Amino acid sequence: MPLSHPKRIFLVDDHPLIRRGLRLTLETETDLMVCCEASSTEEAVSYLPELDPDIVMLDVSLPGASGLELLHYMVHNGFHWRVLVVSRHDEMLYAERVIRSGARGYVMKSEAPATIIAAVRTVLSGKLYVSEAMNERLLTGFAAGGLPAIHQSPSDVLSNRELEVFEMTGRGLGTRLISDRLALSIKTVESYRARIKFKLNLTTASELVQHAVQWTESQAER
Repeated sequence: MPLSHPKRIFLVDDHPLIRRGLRLTLETETDLMVCCEASSTEEAVSYLPELDPDIVMLDVSLPGASGLELLHYMVHNGFHWRVLVVSRHDEMLYAERVIRSGARGYVMKSEAPATIIAAVRTVLSGKLYVSEAMNERLLTGFAAGGLPAIHQSPSDVLSNRELEVFEMTGRGLGTRLISDRLALSIKTVESYRARIKFKLNLTTASELVQHAVQWTESQAER
């Protein structure tokens, strides 16, 4: 009986060391292999027509267009691959959003290698993967009539990139650090902040920071 081929994984992350660590973790399993890597949304899009992966492992924060924008692009252009988001961002802040956008799972980079492999296998099997705490939250939302809403809060009204800037602001990062993390100019980050203030009906920079901190903390506690 012929052996089945290893499952093909497309890694999209802008940090070479993270990609190397994920590759080493995944390829300890004989039935998993990394078929391609990309460090940005633009690079990933250039590979898409040539690839046929079984799963895409995708980071949220990428230089230029975000991982959420890449997910949106794939879904709306017929690349119906299983996507597992692997991110340093708190799951409680982003898991709902990426699942709404079409991903099949969310796991944090800080998790143990065994947990990341379990997440990959769960998504490959056609199931949804989130942590136990997040699963309980989603089930509570389904029982109430759908995925839980966040009270018409930032995640309902902000774009993907705006939400990233808002969340980083809530974690205490200033404009320069945000621009470095997201590979954006300071002027672009300031433009995002201005749009966030408008959408959330905030007047001053201090109001923005206060609202961002409160929201980030409240989501982490849920």
